[in-house]
Amino acid sequence: MKEKSASVGEMGKSGENEIAIASEELIGNIRPLIEQAKARVAQSVNSGLVLLYWQIGKRISDDLPAESRAEYGAKVVELVSERLAAEYGKGFRRSNVFHMIRFAEAFDDAKIVQTLSGQLSWSHFIEIIYFKDPLQRQFYTEMARVERWSVRTLRKKIQGMLYERTAISRKPEELARQELEDLKEEDRMTPDLVFQDPYLLDFLGLEDTYSERDLEAAILRELERFLLELGTDFSFIARQKRMTIGDRDFYLDMLFYHRSLRRLVAIELKLGSFDAAYKGQMELYLRWLDRYERRPGEEAPIGLILCSEKNREQIELLQLDRGEIRVAEYLVELPPKGLLEAKLHEAIRLARGQEELCSYQSKWH
Repeated sequence: MKEKSASVGEMGKSGENEIAIASEELIGNIRPLIEQAKARVAQSVNSGLVLLYWQIGKRISDDLPAESRAEYGAKVVELVSERLAAEYGKGFRRSNVFHMIRFAEAFDDAKIVQTLSGQLSWSHFIEIIYFKDPLQRQFYTEMARVERWSVRTLRKKIQGMLYERTAISRKPEELARQELEDLKEEDRMTPDLVFQDPYLLDFLGLEDTYSERDLEAAILRELERFLLELGTDFSFIARQKRMTIGDRDFYLDMLFYHRSLRRLVAIELKLGSFDAAYKGQMELYLRWLDRYERRPGEEAPIGLILCSEKNREQIELLQLDRGEIRVAEYLVELPPKGLLEAKLHEAIRLARGQEELCSYQSKWH
């Protein structure tokens, strides 16, 4: 009898283990369903909230034209916000109601708002709506949507003047608008939307004197932040990529892949000013990558030469502001914002002046 009891006891333990294992497996299968449902509900709530705020802003804008808002309109809005906040909560406080009005003014197409409401939160829109330049506003809207930026990432991109550092900001308005429309309609990224100038690498913490290898090593130590500076679609592939060409070995500093562009991106790091010889070196690397590393369905590889200084005349003569090779400066110390703004605005002015000159010349030839 004792032996039989022991056997029953062992069977009981085994049964408990089986029950525990089965319950864990079931919980593991159920948990994703709950998380997915929570995400759908949160997205639905966010979408509904964004649309509601736009509708409120639109109604106020329609009922109180801009010319009536100086004093009378502001007092009406304050009274409305007090009543709504008392009835429906803090989301209708004065500052937020004014955000709603600005939101309706900045995004005047209900269909666009409906589409974006499922992808961007109200906090995203607050960061974007006060840009005076419609192209700047559209750039951050579409990039945040396509690259799925968090609000924190969007804020950092704006503070780092990402728009001003991309080639799109230096283009004539019509071309820039068309490129942003293509991004909105087809999610089609271009090198001018991806590459920046200058790149802000102040987070690397380099000393006053450093070598190209020091710069490369520092970037790899801080790879996550470097990738965020490049853009969220960049994936790291290799460091010091070896290329055997003829009887010689060449080494590319860094190789990345950009998902939206569907291209390999070769990056060379250079100290000092840009030199024309760097173009030939990069062209050799790109031809090799195109022949031996490019996969079916990918576009041709492109290259980025990062220099501590740019030689603008050489770059213009070599036409490196368009095509498969780009040159950009990097800053290992973040300059005062005013100085950076002046530098970028001057670059934009020069680039637009060059485009206008080319356009003018083409009309006469």
